[in-house]
Amino acid sequence: MDFILTLLIGIVAGVIDVLPMIKMKVDKYSTLSAFVYYLIVPFVIFGINWFGNMWWLRGGVVSILMAIPVIILVAKEDKKSPIAMTIMSIVLGSIIGIVGNFLNLM
Repeated sequence: MDFILTLLIGIVAGVIDVLPMIKMKVDKYSTLSAFVYYLIVPFVIFGINWFGNMWWLRGGVVSILMAIPVIILVAKEDKKSPIAMTIMSIVLGSIIGIVGNFLNLM
C-alpha cells in the first residue's frame, strides 16, 4: 500500500508541475523529464531519514538537491527557467514531505 500511495503522490506532483509546461508548449522531452522527476522524488524523500524531528524540512531539501544537476543544465540555454525550477522543486518537494508525513510514509 505504501508503494501505491507514494506512486500516487508522485503522479499528482508530476501533473501539478507539468500542467503549466503543457500550457506554455514546452518541448515534450522537458515535460516528460519533469513528470518522471516528480514521479521518482517521493520515493527518495520517503526513503531518506534526514533531519530527525524536522520532517517538514526533508522534502524541500531532498527535492532541490536532486534537481540541481538539471537546473545547471537548463541554465546554459535559458536564464529564467532555473528560478522557476528551483521554486517549484522546493515547494512541491515540501508538499510531498508534508503529505508523506501525515500519511505515515516517512
